[in-house]
Amino acid sequence: MKARHVIITTLLFVFGIAIGYAGARKVDTNSYHSKSKQEAAKALLEQARQQAGKGSWERIAVGRVYYLGGMKAEGQAIFDEVLGKKPESSDLFRVARVYREAGEWPKAKAMFDQYIKDNPKDEKGLAEVGSYYLLNGDRAAAEELFDRSFKLESEMWATVSAAGAYLGVAPQE
Repeated sequence: MKARHVIITTLLFVFGIAIGYAGARKVDTNSYHSKSKQEAAKALLEQARQQAGKGSWERIAVGRVYYLGGMKAEGQAIFDEVLGKKPESSDLFRVARVYREAGEWPKAKAMFDQYIKDNPKDEKGLAEVGSYYLLNGDRAAAEELFDRSFKLESEMWATVSAAGAYLGVAPQE
């Protein structure tokens, strides 16, 4: 009898966790209906933060919307949290893209430079960062990065990033 009670209790506990987890992933549609755009965005971003869990790329995506949407402090807090604990170089690259997109080239440049230092054989990354250099007026540095990229491999994404930069088109992210 006691074993049966333990099994039933355990099953109820496991199902409760599963239901709670599923509920946390579901977006509350009432959170944005009939709200101002700002209120709707804030409510959805809070839910997105919960959905992101501990995923760094996912949290950076949420931080990007905060940052570019005019809530820089909230976005920066997320970036600081992700980057504060021995981040992957790809996390550094993603946050640098946000700063570039926000028009904060000096901040982005420092992070891109660190990424390139840590990933000297990423032909696509070299070309993308080179494109950003060119778009910010430093053709010599851009072409040096393009040269490094193309010596590694002539990858289509790297080539199209470089070509776009000469026409004022930022790389597709």
